[in-house]
Amino acid sequence: MKIDRFLQLFVVKEKKFYPLYIEQAANIEAAAKLLVELLQEQDPEKQKALYKDIKEYEHSGDMITAKLYEELNKTFVTPFDREDINLLSGRMDTFLDFIHDAAKRMLMYRPKSVNQLLIAMGQCIVEDARILKDIMNGLEYIQKKPQEINEKCVRIKQIEHDVDDLYEQFMSDVFANEKDAIELVKLKNIGQVLEDATDRAKDVGDIVRGIIIKFA
Repeated sequence: MKIDRFLQLFVVKEKKFYPLYIEQAANIEAAAKLLVELLQEQDPEKQKALYKDIKEYEHSGDMITAKLYEELNKTFVTPFDREDINLLSGRMDTFLDFIHDAAKRMLMYRPKSVNQLLIAMGQCIVEDARILKDIMNGLEYIQKKPQEINEKCVRIKQIEHDVDDLYEQFMSDVFANEKDAIELVKLKNIGQVLEDATDRAKDVGDIVRGIIIKFA
């Protein structure tokens, strides 16, 4: 009983992780939405402005990740396994990094045209980000509604499979119709990083599912 009371002293400290995860998820969603705008934008100056905003979100994400690691090092009792807090922080940051990388490739390569399948992949990334935001908003209550959160993680996994199919169709179209070898390489590299981004979102979902299992 005394031990339980002692541990209760740390409950307030535990909650400091949740707002940081929520803030990071909001960063990811905002950057993902801007990425879709960038994929559809043809004006070079507007592209630069969109990339600048995405880069700011990526920088903010790095700061949030650093704060999460700092808080983890200072916290004795954590809301769930320290390893999972560490992994979740890192994988969310990596997802944001891939969104930023896709935007950077768009700006560097400046493809002559953007296939609608690329835009569809970007929209899937936005859906991933929206679902992750919902998950992070409910993370504090994961023990009370594990099924609801697990279903969101399953949806992220399905999106990853959907984007695999989109990427295969995209590459088939590019190889069939793009006669300029340089443009082909540009489009392939952009498509690859978009596909990889959904893999990173799935990584986050897998970590959350692991947390659910440990609480079961």
